[in-house]
Amino acid sequence: MHFLPENIDNYVVNHSQQEPSILKELSKETWQKVLNPRMISGAFQGRVLSMISKLINPKNILEIGTYTGYSALCLAEGMKKNGVLHTIDKNEELEELQSNFFQKSAYKNNIKQHVGKALEIIPKIEEKFDLVFIDADKSNYINYFNLIIDKMNSGGIILSDNVLWSGKVVEKLNPKDIDTKTLLAYNQLLNNDSRIETVLLPIRDGLTISRVI
Repeated sequence: MHFLPENIDNYVVNHSQQEPSILKELSKETWQKVLNPRMISGAFQGRVLSMISKLINPKNILEIGTYTGYSALCLAEGMKKNGVLHTIDKNEELEELQSNFFQKSAYKNNIKQHVGKALEIIPKIEEKFDLVFIDADKSNYINYFNLIIDKMNSGGIILSDNVLWSGKVVEKLNPKDIDTKTLLAYNQLLNNDSRIETVLLPIRDGLTISRVI
């Protein structure tokens, strides 16, 4: 969902860096072969993720929610040469597509794929992280945060996607809508937790940047 007028949104996109060719190819294949292709980060948000990663220059990155691998490749652009990006997704049907594009990239030796439940995999990863991107099932956002906060290096960044949830966060809550209910609590948590400082950006469906103090 776009929260800016379409003409302004188009202007923003047209005056931002364009995506690399490998990402154009991955985006095309995602739209051709995968269900719910709108879940892909897309060119503009991908450039935002890339820029943030380049500003941080992280050594260790964790991504929760790989999908087809687009955002992982964006985040890897700013990683140190000897860095490692761990990316987790529960959908084993997407593993081959992810792997094919990771192997085509300049980061094929730096990306570690994990297939399964993130809540079970994260505790088994020994590294501490400089950058984490949360973009998986919304009902577990708080659980993911609680798992990673003590695995963050000081000054590390946590990025949380879809925190505006198509505007549902400011609409009357349906008691049966667990995702929106969780996101409301999660946004409040990020705003109040003394271990981090947070800015919520109205980019696409909402992207929160939280810096670990």
